[in-house]
Amino acid sequence: MEVIVLPDAGRIGEVAADAIGVLLDRKPDAVLGLATGSSPLAIYDELAARHRAGEMSFALARGFTLDEYVGLPADHPERYRNVIDAVVVAKVDFAPGAVRSPDGLADDIPAACAAYEDAIAEAGGVDLQILGIGTDGHIAFNEPGSSLASRTRIKTLTRQTRLDNARFFGDDVDAVPTHCLTQGLATIMAARHVVLVANGRSKAEAVHQLVEGPVSAMWPATILQHHPHVTVLLDDAAARRLQLVDYYRETYRSKPAWQGI
Repeated sequence: MEVIVLPDAGRIGEVAADAIGVLLDRKPDAVLGLATGSSPLAIYDELAARHRAGEMSFALARGFTLDEYVGLPADHPERYRNVIDAVVVAKVDFAPGAVRSPDGLADDIPAACAAYEDAIAEAGGVDLQILGIGTDGHIAFNEPGSSLASRTRIKTLTRQTRLDNARFFGDDVDAVPTHCLTQGLATIMAARHVVLVANGRSKAEAVHQLVEGPVSAMWPATILQHHPHVTVLLDDAAARRLQLVDYYRETYRSKPAWQGI
């Protein structure tokens, strides 16, 4: 796990976009894992800017989103499929149908989850997965207590997650759905490169557990300690509880320029 502490969200977006650019240069038909939430927005803004400048194309690339609320109408602005379309898909040149999401309106939820797993496998797996992290250590919607071997499935959201997401629903926690479909922890672990982004003081404890705590289902993101290629991009506030933060800074400063992330 590589931990990189950067001065602000803009710089985080640039470093992540650099890695995606290198991947697309090497493999134009790469498969990207796309996360919603506020943390990845700087990455998507940077990708859109580079696309507008003619520096990056997604024409052959494919994407899979992490999760979806269950039961939100297809035209609801907070349906994650609509959110990801607005923040990144519509701003670059993904081909029609190249980005897929779990079907939160499916009549047969278990079958829809199995079909999503099959689609990721048929695409050859995810090359680079973008992640955020919840204040309670969840990644995607794998809440505390989630099986470390889990695959795409339905989950009940914790009260804390619904409180955290209420800001997107007019601060009305009762308007936040209680269930979601989410890629499982084992699904996420199958991605070849994971880029996790965290900003702000509210994420500091989760980041501390992720990087320096024991692997535990109580902090689901800690499973990433077992992944062979994880990059954690943090601002100063999110890194404030890390005991080895000075070492992480020195390691990044000393890194050969050719190595990338």
